Amino acid sequence: MKQLQSAGRRKFIKDTAASAAAITLGLTSLRSFATKTADKKNRYTDHITGFDQKPLPYSYNALEDVIDTMTMEIHYSKHAAAYSKNLKDAATAESIDMNKPLENVLSAVSRYSVKIRNNAGGHYNHEMFWQSMRPKSLNNKPTGSLMQSIEKTFTSFAGFKDKFGDSAKTRFGSGWAWLYVDPDKNLAIGSTPNQDNPMMDLPAGQAGLSDIKGFPLLGIDVWEHAYYLNYQNKRADYIENWWKIVNWDYVQQRFDKI
Repeated sequence: MKQLQSAGRRKFIKDTAASAAAITLGLTSLRSFATKTADKKNRYTDHITGFDQKPLPYSYNALEDVIDTMTMEIHYSKHAAAYSKNLKDAATAESIDMNKPLENVLSAVSRYSVKIRNNAGGHYNHEMFWQSMRPKSLNNKPTGSLMQSIEKTFTSFAGFKDKFGDSAKTRFGSGWAWLYVDPDKNLAIGSTPNQDNPMMDLPAGQAGLSDIKGFPLLGIDVWEHAYYLNYQNKRADYIENWWKIVNWDYVQQRFDKI
């Protein structure tokens, strides 16, 4: 009888230990799954944008003669500065936590007012735009994995420039053209109206809205205030010259985060 009781206790202890191990393994797997899911969910937010305007990374005259000094100064200190100010005013009114990344707002922008949408997009797009440019250099091209991906997707760098340029030239009215990574991690080109961008959760199919979705790598501002003093109505000339000042190192850094 005692032997049976002892054997029973041993079996109980063994079974309990096995159950505890299984629970521990299950919790570990659950945590691992949650981490991977979170990583996947946040893969487009590695480049964090705040609500304040950052200093321009070069002088107003650094991009001459592609973008003239007066255009740069007005664009940065008036147009872009207004987006940041209006965004913060709207965020205060709508109880948005400005200590968190602006990307959080963009990914759920349909929950907020039109004022948030316009100014969050305007601020984000311009903060990226300034970083995407640098003083011009000869034979300005991407290299490494970004160039390989561009050539694989668009056949050649020249083919990519043509398609991107067409997207920028044919954007009716004001807006942006984008090179972006879609949710399937493929390079894509598209355009958005006004200050919209691919990170926004705007519903597809609504009048006047683009349905492109993903992480933007490179964007060109085709609002007239971005180029009018030098180019007047010649948007195509502005786009063609703009390639001389694209900061491909910055675009590569964004691409490396995907």
